[in-house]
Amino acid sequence: MSIRAFAIHLAAATMSIAGATHALAATELQWWHAMAGANNEVVEQLAKEFNESQNDYKIVPVFKGSYPEALNAGIAAFRAKQAPAILQVFDAGSGVMMGAEGAIMPAADVLQKGGYTFDKSEYLPGIVSYYSKPDGTMLSFPYNSSSPILFYNKDSFKRAGLDPENPPKTWPEVFDAAKKIKASGAAPCGFTSTWLTWIQTENLAAWNNVAYGTNENGLGGTDVKLEFNSPLFVQHFQAIADLAKDGTFRYGGRTSEAKQLFTSGECAILTESSGGLGDIVKAGINYGIGQLPYYEGHGPQNTIPGGASLWVFAGKTDAEYKGVAQFFHFLSQTKIQARLHQVSGYMPVTMAAYEDTKKSGFYDKNPGRETPILQMMGKAPTENSKGVRLVNLPQVRDIMNEEFEAMLAGKQDAKTALDKAVERGNAAIQQAIGN
Repeated sequence: MSIRAFAIHLAAATMSIAGATHALAATELQWWHAMAGANNEVVEQLAKEFNESQNDYKIVPVFKGSYPEALNAGIAAFRAKQAPAILQVFDAGSGVMMGAEGAIMPAADVLQKGGYTFDKSEYLPGIVSYYSKPDGTMLSFPYNSSSPILFYNKDSFKRAGLDPENPPKTWPEVFDAAKKIKASGAAPCGFTSTWLTWIQTENLAAWNNVAYGTNENGLGGTDVKLEFNSPLFVQHFQAIADLAKDGTFRYGGRTSEAKQLFTSGECAILTESSGGLGDIVKAGINYGIGQLPYYEGHGPQNTIPGGASLWVFAGKTDAEYKGVAQFFHFLSQTKIQARLHQVSGYMPVTMAAYEDTKKSGFYDKNPGRETPILQMMGKAPTENSKGVRLVNLPQVRDIMNEEFEAMLAGKQDAKTALDKAVERGNAAIQQAIGN
């Protein structure tokens, strides 16, 4: 069912009488999210601090499972006419939400209703542009933006005779290091990756400046023909398929499951969202950080943001909108953004928070922590590297994952997997846009 077909009705704010003073209780604002582990602790702490900072509004965080599960929960809420005030939606769901005209209230408008002025120059350009209309209107608030980077186990590198202070920079170097780690017994598995769709396909395209699809990968229009079966993608995924044959590459799952293969010490190299840092730190591993690998002669260009943003639904009361605006303003504070960036690995949303972190000497004391920002801001984006936005990107990712899993199981080679994913994906896109 199309989101624009979902009925959004006004939800009555729950009020109560407080003793003889007849004072109204704080307006409750539900925030549905997909943050687990260390990142869930950050969500709970932010809500607590905001609630304690004023008496008019109460943010109530509600965990709704993984990113795809949270999006599905939001859709179910639309159908049941019980939409929360705020829904965290992962990057792949942005095209779905952008197509839901009338169902959402643009974040820039929400801030304005609360008496705040939205100035896009205050935000990291690569992030705010991804969540904005072509005219620059910010549609959602970029709460946790991330960039894919390389994590590696320094102890495993030492045992394999590799330099623990010099992570591999290109994909061939990663594959060679993974083979040495596996062959030497330094770790049971050389290399793994979370999010094969986002990291190994969408960001592989951007970082190496090759096309993912036509129409600027969907940013220039909804009628997109997928192109991720070109030679570089075939080369890349065949290399991964070959490493999987003897367990040098180990598949963890479609989203972030592979992170556990790294934190357990099973796999020595992990490509993962920078937002996975919190759980890696908690695991106590002697880890290092490197930039996302690239192919010589193609990259590096610039990475594209992942993570998620906060969407606000239409049909809420003025009081609710003012509360959400105040919460977004709270999240935009330099001290909040700087702390969120430093404890979670997600990128700061505002330029002020980035500059503040830089001036504090944090990056000097924590090598590699500036890497995701530099990757995104290093070069001006090209038509291939502005991002990927499809009206049904979650569905296309599911199709890709099915073909990747068949490839990793030895049922087909990389070219067949990619050709089938493109053919099926193109058909799904045409169906979604009504052609």
